[in-house]
Amino acid sequence: MNQPSTTSSRTQRLLAAVERTGNKLPDPAVLFIALLFIVWGLSLLFSLFDYNVIDPRSGEQLVVVNQLAPQAMVKFLSSMVTTFAHFHPIGVVLVAMLGIGVAEHTGFINATLRAMLSVTGRWLLTPIIILVGIVSHTAADAGYVLVIPLGGIIFYAAGRHPLAGIAAAFAGVSGGFSANFIPSAVDPLLQSISQSGAQIMDPAITLNPLNNYFFTAASSLLIVALGWLVTDRFVEPRLASSPVDADLETPDTGMQTLDVRERRALRIALGAMLAGIALLVITALPGGSAWRGPDGSLIGMGAPLMASIVPLIFLLFLIPGVAYGIAAGTVTSSRDVIEGMSKTMQSMAYYLVIMFFIAQFIYAFGQSNLGILLALKGAALLQALSMPAALTISGVVLLTGLLNLFVGSASAKWALLAPIFVPMLMGLGISPDLTQAAYRVGDSTTNIITPLMPYFPLVVVYCQRYIKSVGIGTVTAMMLPYSVTFLLAWTLFLLGYWALGLPLGLQSSYTY
Repeated sequence: MNQPSTTSSRTQRLLAAVERTGNKLPDPAVLFIALLFIVWGLSLLFSLFDYNVIDPRSGEQLVVVNQLAPQAMVKFLSSMVTTFAHFHPIGVVLVAMLGIGVAEHTGFINATLRAMLSVTGRWLLTPIIILVGIVSHTAADAGYVLVIPLGGIIFYAAGRHPLAGIAAAFAGVSGGFSANFIPSAVDPLLQSISQSGAQIMDPAITLNPLNNYFFTAASSLLIVALGWLVTDRFVEPRLASSPVDADLETPDTGMQTLDVRERRALRIALGAMLAGIALLVITALPGGSAWRGPDGSLIGMGAPLMASIVPLIFLLFLIPGVAYGIAAGTVTSSRDVIEGMSKTMQSMAYYLVIMFFIAQFIYAFGQSNLGILLALKGAALLQALSMPAALTISGVVLLTGLLNLFVGSASAKWALLAPIFVPMLMGLGISPDLTQAAYRVGDSTTNIITPLMPYFPLVVVYCQRYIKSVGIGTVTAMMLPYSVTFLLAWTLFLLGYWALGLPLGLQSSYTY
């Protein structure tokens, strides 16, 4: 009878050790400065050797580039401003936060949450937030700047621990990245890379862009259930010993009933939001809509609608935020709107400092080819082991999860691994569809525990709104139970799905 509590106690001690160790690391900005120097040193060391590995991007021998060489260092310095200014997560976060800041400053978000919580049970908040996080994948990186901070605000407003809300949202947005019942731009992107890899062995083969759709749709149910269990039974009870700082400027979460003026303002704001959404739908539906890409798709990689997601989020919160403020009396002039934007940007100053050094680190790491070498050597090792099919698929999941700690981009990793894994497993009679599904599982599950993921420091910043002492170790320890649970259960789910012969997606198969 005592074994479960003993096991739980050991797990809690392990997570506490992870948190303490992680929080002893330098400030995230200093950490990435140190990592930059480490990359420079490793690039010098590894550039001295030949690896007899073909770079799938160029078809030539892979060479580790010494980043301390004069030409590389000059290129690094001359590109420093551009590297920072063009770093994708920065623009995504700042533009979206401008609109969200106005909506929060005028009281629109608070009023919406109070209205929602009056009709929604506290026990349902966790699965709803995880589900919304999963659906947010359809809008590219929108979940990182929209769903995750709202997860904390919603939990806090409901009298639950805000970090648990952030954890649940982060688990849905990033840990369950490949679980979605709504097709997104990621599907055709990965399919095109898989097809190129498969054509190395069979030039005539073609894959459907939704070749994993049924599996990812079913996986969304799995991730919601697992995330719900981990949040409510493990993560939130552990956070109970970490009270919210009383002196922090946190969102106004008073749960008093909306008064007449607030209800009227909320109706006007939601009407403005719905009118904006209706206008978007009306202009996007026609076949010749300017929102459509060259192939007529609204969700393809080249579709203007997908490229405009972040500005649309900005408007989605700005317009109802201003409408609410005018109706509720919290906006009396344009200065109130600008003040909301300014306050939000002030809170993002620390994030910008971290992003500067992350951008430089990622640039140097990419230029050195160290990540490519790690990926290709790991794939070659897995190939040399010649394991049975089920173990090989599990190995693809585990190797991808390991590489994900160092190489963040899903498409970049798959572009390196697909030319190796896809033909190799086709030789074992395993279809490219199944290989791609295994890759997607591994690519999702470790996103939430690697500080090298560009949005990870942003989650730290979100948590510091409630507990100033939160560091990398706190977030890593908080998310580790999700990562381990997702990795093990999702892998077993894939193997069981395969054993039952359930369809992976449209025009997909398990065998080649």
